[in-house]
Amino acid sequence: MSLKKNDEMDHNAWLKRQDLTVIETAFLTTLIWVDKRLRIVDYLELLETMYYRANLQMPKSHTEQYDLDNKFWYWYPLYSLGSLSIIAYLVAAVSGAMLGFYYSPSTAGAAAQGDPTAAYDSVVMILQDVQFGFMLRSIHSWAAQFMVAAVFLHMLRVYFTGAYKEPREVNWILGVVLIGLTLFFGFSGYVLPWKQLSFWAAQIGVEMALATPIVGEWAAQLLFGGFTLGQATLVRMYILHVFVLPFVVTSLIALHVGIVWVQGIAEPH
Repeated sequence: MSLKKNDEMDHNAWLKRQDLTVIETAFLTTLIWVDKRLRIVDYLELLETMYYRANLQMPKSHTEQYDLDNKFWYWYPLYSLGSLSIIAYLVAAVSGAMLGFYYSPSTAGAAAQGDPTAAYDSVVMILQDVQFGFMLRSIHSWAAQFMVAAVFLHMLRVYFTGAYKEPREVNWILGVVLIGLTLFFGFSGYVLPWKQLSFWAAQIGVEMALATPIVGEWAAQLLFGGFTLGQATLVRMYILHVFVLPFVVTSLIALHVGIVWVQGIAEPH
């Protein structure tokens, strides 16, 4: 966009020739006055160009190609599952970040079997002492469960409408990776309270890792800090849940949505 002045038009004379209402005249006069000083029209045209380029869909959607606007209306609610998954993810991320101010990823305090740990005590403190803490943890928990359900149903919709076929196979693979990361997201969060259910869920995770051929022991060491559960396990789950998975999942979601944006949505035939 050049700094050279391109428009020598007499806007005032043009306004006088138009049959405009008082409101229209006032609006256009204000717009012309502001544009002469800030060149907002140039920036609006630039944004318009960016919008049309970003929304360029290839291939053309079935609804546009075959004029099916009103033929498959009963499918349309199922096409909101991807957006609902993202909304649930954002709610879980914001509520989880707020919970992180009070959570302590430590197994200290468990001098004997059955004694509460610092991690569990911090969760109890959130539920009982933090203002709106119970509501905040409930929002985080329900958003996570809703996200898992929405992602699963979204995958079913994609499968049964054939939206995984060429040229969208890459995005289908991304979706499979995302549902796997979503499940691991839920698993790592389930371990963090370090209560009985969390402990035995982590123990099952260790056994599953060890049952993996060839890389089983290495995976158990990497993800759980060894073959027995302890402080290393909790810290690893905390780092994965709070630092690693959010960045990986957010990046893949952005890529996933970007591909949908370019290719368009595959409506049912």
